Amino acid sequence: MNMDSTELRRHLRGPIGDDQTPPAWRRSLWDFALTFYARPGIEAACLRLQDGAGLDVNALLWACWLDTHGLTPEEALADAAHPLWAEVSAWQEQITAPLRRQRRALKEQALANPAIAELRETIKHAELLAEREALTRLQALASTGQGIRPLGNEDPHLARRLSIWLATPTFSDLRALHILQARLDPPSPSD
Repeated sequence: MNMDSTELRRHLRGPIGDDQTPPAWRRSLWDFALTFYARPGIEAACLRLQDGAGLDVNALLWACWLDTHGLTPEEALADAAHPLWAEVSAWQEQITAPLRRQRRALKEQALANPAIAELRETIKHAELLAEREALTRLQALASTGQGIRPLGNEDPHLARRLSIWLATPTFSDLRALHILQARLDPPSPSD
């Protein structure tokens, strides 16, 4: 089911100029991702799901962002081969992943060689720009209403909805999903 533009606007846009509007309504996916990723435990959970379960961190952040707007990806998007993922997947495979591999390959050498450390930082910056582009494409996908729907009262919590994205869920994977869900709420003073 695709959302029509009127219904989508209600979910992704808040009143302009209303200071009482929750900050999530005013943030782009990129801004949300930067803030959310910086919360305690999120980076480790995302990297666990990326490296251990093969999930795309940007897709996870997108799903979390949608959740803050009362939306969720349709179950069909659990299939990584779904056509709606094609553009973002191609970008991630052709641009982002090679940059990540290069950055990681230089990690040890960068510790001993300042020139390689500088090169690694440049690659890291390029990787971040590639991630931002992937998030921009995911936000654009959300704006079409394709592949997303409003959350209903009968929907399970975020971690449960995202667990269908896992081919063979492990305890560590499920724990990482629960961390994402728990940290979506505003951080407490102890965070």
